[in-house]
Order: sequence, then structure tokens, then C-alpha cells
Amino acid sequence: MSKIIGILTSGGDAPGMNAAVISVVSFARSKGYKVVGIKGGYDGVLLKDSKFDVSKISDPEQLTEADWKALEPDIVELTARKVREYLGQPGTFLHTARCDEFVQEEYQKIGANNLRALGITSVVVVGGDGSYKGARALSRNGISCVCIPGTIDNDLAYTEATLGYDTAVNTCMDAVIAVKATSRSHDRPAIVQVMGRHCGDIGMRTAMATGAEMLIVPEMEWDIDSYAARLNRQIERGNTSATLIICENCFAKMKPFDWRTMLRDNGIKVYDDEDITVEHLAQLLKIKCGGAEVRATVVGYTQRGGLPTACDNVLAFQFGRHAVELLEKGQTNQCIGVRDGKVFNMAIEEALEMPRTFDEELYHIINRL
Repeated sequence: MSKIIGILTSGGDAPGMNAAVISVVSFARSKGYKVVGIKGGYDGVLLKDSKFDVSKISDPEQLTEADWKALEPDIVELTARKVREYLGQPGTFLHTARCDEFVQEEYQKIGANNLRALGITSVVVVGGDGSYKGARALSRNGISCVCIPGTIDNDLAYTEATLGYDTAVNTCMDAVIAVKATSRSHDRPAIVQVMGRHCGDIGMRTAMATGAEMLIVPEMEWDIDSYAARLNRQIERGNTSATLIICENCFAKMKPFDWRTMLRDNGIKVYDDEDITVEHLAQLLKIKCGGAEVRATVVGYTQRGGLPTACDNVLAFQFGRHAVELLEKGQTNQCIGVRDGKVFNMAIEEALEMPRTFDEELYHIINRL
């Protein structure tokens, strides 16, 4: 194993990423390893910002202080003292990006060669499924990788939880509680849109935590009429401030409906190339529910930039420790997860092939209550 461990954060930022980096640095340095942070995800692997010419390196041990200084736009040494100030902070101080080039084999080989030339043959990758695919590519090109799940979406099937998911749910819960308060004050139904990409876990857990009366997730087909009927039933029962939680990307599963014509017929301007939004949904429900003043709120990036919960920071600590132990034992090309409350690891390839499951029964229960 290399005496230098690289670590990068990739894809969408997630609360707990900093804590994971700090955990890896702490445990690795306690065992005598040097740790370097690779900035901007796989952009840093490709040395995009430093433009450092690795072809001049004949022996990585001969790299000078000036060489490492020249690399700093992409790669920087991490010490316990340097990273300590980021403990508990949201975001990722290593920065992150989605590197389109890294899906191509040519750039995967360039990245692996760059790391090897610098003496970095072991890398910890913190991110979601796209980041895992990048780690798999590096592994196939001779770089030992261990992955830590860092994504608010919780869409990695092999693990029960990912870094940032708990924080995102708590952020959404606070937002819904605040929206509910003003909804009750004004007797207005509310729609709250949460993130999660193509996974409805954030929406499901937020709905359960806040007692939301209705839920739309990207896994299930739905139609506007059924939700208008549900909202009308709530209003008839005296609940004039019912809440609908909708996940992003849900409109792809909406049954065909000429929503543009309905809005235009009611004096609302809509362009032919305009996609439906949560604001349009609020307008449609207002029309279908006797003029009920439905209001829409999009929680947005506060879900990704929130202060990590204790749960996420503790997971990050455990994941970082496990990652270093795996690298030290030579158990590489692995990803780390949690199942039944216990941290475990499995092959990256196997994890990526696992199909996601969705609890349809729980979804229907939420919408029936």
C-alpha cells in the first residue's frame, strides 16, 4: 500500500463530507500515512487547475516542496491541524464537481496515471453512485479505492443510510413545520417540494415526520385529479391547511394531462416550451379545489448545505475509520455502508448492481391517513 492516501469528494455536496475527510485524515495519520486532499472531485484527479506536467516525474519520492506547491490548486497535503477547523461545518472544503470527461476511458487512464506519478495509489472517494463509478474506473486502472456514501438522496441500494440524508430530512422537516404554521394562520393548503433526485426517501421520511396529508414520489405514477380529490376531502373535513410533499423529478411520472390549456383557460400565461413546475401544480389545484389558496414552497439547496446532524457526523467518523482500516489491510475496491446499525463493506461493483427497493405500502398509508 502507498504511504500516501488521497481523498476526494465528488458529485453533489452533502452534510457530513467534511467530517468524513477529517476522520480519514485523523485515522490515517495516526497510522503513519500522509494524506492529500484532491480538490474538485475527479477534476482534481485530472489536474485541471494546476496543469501540472507529471511526465517530468521519474520518482514520486523526488517531488520537491515547490512541486507540491505547484499542485495545490488540485492536490494539497492534509494535516490534523489543517482540517480541524472544518469539523462540523457544512459543505465540503475540498470542493466538488461533476466531471463529464471522467466517464470516458481515455480520461480515466489519464487520471490513474496522474495519481500513480504522484505516488498516490490509494484513494478514498466520498460521493454517490456517479462517484462510485469513477472509483470503479480508477480501480480498473490500478488505483486502490474505498468509497464512502455521501449523498443526501439516500439512493444507494446497498446501504440503509448515506452521509447527508439525515441532515437533509431534518432541514425539510423544519421547513415543513414552518410552512404549516403560516398555512394554519391563513387557512391555505401548502405544497412543499424536496430534493432526492429520482429517490423518494427524503419526501417519505419528511411526510412521516411532519404528518403531511399527501405525498408524491418519483417512484410512483400519479395524476392531478386524484390529488385534487384528496385535497377537496381534506377541506370538506375542515382541514384548510393540508400539506402535500412532492419530490423533485415527480412530474415525469404524472399521467398525461393538458395542464397548459387549463391554466390558459383560467387566465394564466404559459409558454409552449415551458415545463410544469410545483408553482403550476399549486395553480392547478387551486382551480380544481374551488379557489383554495394553495401555496408552493421549494426547500432547495438548504438541504445540501445544512449543518450536519449528530447522526451524520457519527456515521462519517465510523466510515472514515473503516476506510483507513480497509486500505491498511489491502481490502480495496470496496464501498462502506451501514446495515442494522452496523458498518460493513462490500465490493463497489456488487453495490452498483443492487436494485433499489421502494416501500409502496408505506407510501399508500401516508396518502390514506
